[in-house]
Order: sequence, then C-alpha cells, then structure tokens
Amino acid sequence: MTAPRPATPPPTSLADRFIRRFNFVSYMAATLAMYAVAATALGIAAAPALWFLSSTIGWAASLPVWLAWPMFGTLIALAFFIAGFALLAVVPVYNFVMPTGVTRYKGQYYTIAALPWFLHNALFYLVRFTFLPFVTLTPFGIWFLKGMGMKMGKRPYINTELISDPQLITLGDDVVIGGSATIFAHYGGGGHLTIEPVEIHDRATIGLRATVMGDVIVGAGATILAHSVLLPGSRVGEGETWGGVPARPISREEMDRFKALIRREGAPAEVGLSSGAPDGDLSAG
Repeated sequence: MTAPRPATPPPTSLADRFIRRFNFVSYMAATLAMYAVAATALGIAAAPALWFLSSTIGWAASLPVWLAWPMFGTLIALAFFIAGFALLAVVPVYNFVMPTGVTRYKGQYYTIAALPWFLHNALFYLVRFTFLPFVTLTPFGIWFLKGMGMKMGKRPYINTELISDPQLITLGDDVVIGGSATIFAHYGGGGHLTIEPVEIHDRATIGLRATVMGDVIVGAGATILAHSVLLPGSRVGEGETWGGVPARPISREEMDRFKALIRREGAPAEVGLSSGAPDGDLSAG
C-alpha cells in the first residue's frame, strides 16, 4: 500500500497561488533572482581582494623578473583568501536581511512557504561550495555556521562542510561531527518536501561519512557509527550506539563481538584510534 502524501497547506496569497499554478516559471524566476543576489554577494566579497591587488601589483612589477612572477602568484593567492574571508562575513548579513526564516513544513515543493528554505540554502551553498572547506575545523568555520543560524553549545568539533539547513540544526556541548558526515534538516520525493529540525545533544558523536536526515534526535553521549544513515523519525537514546543503513541500535555485547572479530582476523587493535576520534571511537574522523 502506498503511503499517503503530506497534505499541502492551502494558498496564503495571490503570489502563492501563482507559484503553485506556474511552478516552472516561478522556479526559473527564483533561480535567476538568486543568481543575481549571489553575484552581488560575491562582488562585495571580491572588492577588498581587488583593492589589495590594485595596491600591490605595481610594487610586484618593479621586482626582478625571477622574483616578480612568484610574487604575482602569491598576491593572487592572498587575494583569494581575502575574498573568501569577506564572503564568510557577507553571506550571514544577506541571510539576516532576506526572508530566510526557515520553519517546519510539509507539502509541495512549489509554494511560497518553501521560499525561505530555498533562499537560506542557496546563500549557504554559496560558501559551502567555494570557501567553507578552507575553514572547516577552524574557529572561522564555527563562527560562520553560527552566523547562518546553527545553534551549538561549547567546544563543537565539526569536521564536515556537507551541511544544509543550518538554521534548523542544534548541537549540544562537546558534539563531534566526523569527517564528511552529511547533516540536513529536510527530505522529500515525488514533488513533496518535508522540513524538520535535527537535534544532536551533548557529547554525541556522528561518525565519518554518516548521514543525519531531517526529523532526527540524537541523545546525549550517543554514538552513530561511520557510514551509517539515520532516517527521518530516528530517536537515538542517551548513550546508545547506532549503526548500519538504515541505522539501528547496536548493543554493547554486539559491539564487543565485532571488535573481537576484527582483532582475531588480524586487523590492528588500534583500528578505532586511527581516525582521530576521542577514546578510540570507531565512528568519527
């Protein structure tokens, strides 16, 4: 039996009716408008880098040829980082002034209620796919995520830029997000979209390349093993270990048997330590 589709809320305005009826035209218009907005954000971020180049390129040209060309390259590289750090500041300002207040939603993709979600992620991706990998695991990356609305406690360890919907993601104290883990507060299919928050509580660990989807709560001190997938509706209890695709609870006895099997087959006993995870955890990276 096919599961029922989420009921879409009724139209709230004339604009909403237009979007629903002419969804392709509306989608194209929103996309082109977002490109224009992105161009202004990139332009503002590039301005200090261009000023820096214009102020230093003449000095570099006066150097001997054998030194001038390496200096040109260095100045261009420095300009790239100046523009990148400027973008980290510009995009949160855009996110603040534009209508990007993402809330829970269930229904069709093409409604005015989904527009804040579209804008918020479009702005976030402008940094995610350009400069965010250069500041992952640094305070600059943490400050940017907070600036985009992600709520987090003390001492977060975030080793991934594969994030969507930061406004709807909450991290507790001492949370560890492993390398290349994917976290997003939405899911969809068949023309329908669901937006639901993600909560990861104190001292929880999300393993290397694990996936956390919308409408997931991970309890304090819980561990999600590497490459696992937490489907919507998952509720991981405090201190529990989950793993697999889809992820399921794994008892301490099952984990002990797994570790014993690894050692018996000749793998190094320190298999969990090689990832850099705290306390030899098998999950994070």
